[in-house]
Amino acid sequence: MATPTSSFFLLPLFFVFVFLLPGNDAVFDVVKFGAKADGSADSARSFLKAWSYACNSWSPATVYVPAGKFLVTQVVFRGPCKNSMIKFLIQGTLVAPSGSGGSDQWIAFSGVDGVSISGGGTIDGGGSRLWACKLAGRSCPRGTSSLTFVNSKNIAVDGLTSIDSKLFHIVVLRCQNVKLSRVNIVASGNSPNTDGIHVQMSTAVDILQANIRTGDDCISVGPGTAHLWIERVFCGPGHGISIGSLGRAQGLQEESVRNVTVKTVTFSGTQNGVRIKTWGTRIQGQVRGVVFEDALMRNVQNPIIIDQNYCPGNKGCPGQSSGIKISQVKYKNIRGTSATPVAVTFDCSPSNPCSGITLQDIKLSYYSQRAQSSCKYANGVASGLNVPPSCL
Repeated sequence: MATPTSSFFLLPLFFVFVFLLPGNDAVFDVVKFGAKADGSADSARSFLKAWSYACNSWSPATVYVPAGKFLVTQVVFRGPCKNSMIKFLIQGTLVAPSGSGGSDQWIAFSGVDGVSISGGGTIDGGGSRLWACKLAGRSCPRGTSSLTFVNSKNIAVDGLTSIDSKLFHIVVLRCQNVKLSRVNIVASGNSPNTDGIHVQMSTAVDILQANIRTGDDCISVGPGTAHLWIERVFCGPGHGISIGSLGRAQGLQEESVRNVTVKTVTFSGTQNGVRIKTWGTRIQGQVRGVVFEDALMRNVQNPIIIDQNYCPGNKGCPGQSSGIKISQVKYKNIRGTSATPVAVTFDCSPSNPCSGITLQDIKLSYYSQRAQSSCKYANGVASGLNVPPSCL
């Protein structure tokens, strides 16, 4: 999508569709710039025009999306901007076009500082047709992620709903100081590659009070992530909260994952609970300083799992010893039910055994029976009451 020409910025102020909120915040209503609230035409250019004025405002500004349905093709809101207080107040629904598009991003913010999204609105990725193509085994496009923040900082998203993304719902890539709160993410339990929130190469990210029901990882953590805090999350259906997969990228070294806390979370009917997964390749890297605390499992297939031989579908498996070193991982007060006999699995690398694993007060049952634990190349300690008994 082409950006507005430079002459657009030279329009006199009286041509700008703007009103002021208390505190003199300028508000730019996308409808006033031509956006169609009935979804009858592409509103992407209108959104970009409103963004241009907000971005070039010397004072705090708001881009306002009122109630209604807005068809929006790919839009990238680019910085840097003249101010670091831009709000997107979304009360309506943004609807993606039915096609997959020519990019892996639908709505993206790039190089921005101080952007917040609120208002209780919805973004609808319209992914069902692409899911059907993938599930049928046909040759299909990869799809587009619904909302992406890249090379940005001081980002806040509150109260947003994302439904039926074609690919990942929310992506945080190469960002600093991001807070995602009260987000609601919904897709079919069999929708492929629809991770709820993906964080990679980012630091100081908080995910709070999220409700995530999707067909892949509820939250996935990629390489280069540090100081990630996840709290009060409901996950299910989906594949759980996963660090990784790691070790598949090109090259000999992968950025480490460190200082991750996951606490007060509930998993219901998921494939996994808390998971760390790496491919069996020689690519080197680290996962260290991870805490999983106060988790409730409801009929979860793999409540606690480290899988260093990750290979979905057993296709193209490298079959090597993972070069990712996992250390200093703590599991505390994890309880509930496992859908399989083995509730705790540590399948670690023979060349880089897991170390510093801590189990404290684990209580997991399998259909009212005692569940089992399984350890390979894992070292650590257990304390408190642990059911199943620790295999460390």
